[in-house]
Amino acid sequence: MIVMGVSGSGKSTVAEGIAKRTGWTFAEADEFHPKANIAKMEAGTPLTDEDRWPWLEALNEWMVERAADGESTVITCSALRRIYRDRLRQGLESLDFIHLHGPAEVIAERMKGRKGHFMPPALLQSQIDTLEALEPDESGVVLDLTHSPEQLVDEAVVWLEGADRGGAGEG
Repeated sequence: MIVMGVSGSGKSTVAEGIAKRTGWTFAEADEFHPKANIAKMEAGTPLTDEDRWPWLEALNEWMVERAADGESTVITCSALRRIYRDRLRQGLESLDFIHLHGPAEVIAERMKGRKGHFMPPALLQSQIDTLEALEPDESGVVLDLTHSPEQLVDEAVVWLEGADRGGAGEG
């Protein structure tokens, strides 16, 4: 599973909560970025597709390796575009997405309050502009990021346990 959304949407908090609740292995996608990507973002320059491909491939390899061992995973990843999500799915039997979505103003306020994160609030709009909604044939759900982290974890786990996860829907 991938908890997706723009920077500041609460991906790490929710993904960690899901991992604790399910016992799945957690990974923070930011830790897979090459140093050049981090430097670029710290400088306020949005990443290009060319910058993202090695990062997405590393995330996919990590998930595929664990799936081969029968291990379920939950990972954070912006997964902003369909082509990125398609790359992340390669070699996996299934991959679900929990999309944390909400008002840009709420996200911007959260970003201003973060300490020690390389993504500056100035890049938020570039992420919002890049974001492509989950499509009906993608297994995922959209959750309102203004809900509490505990509520979001509950909503995600309830959705995961549901029988019909065939396409994207509102949660």
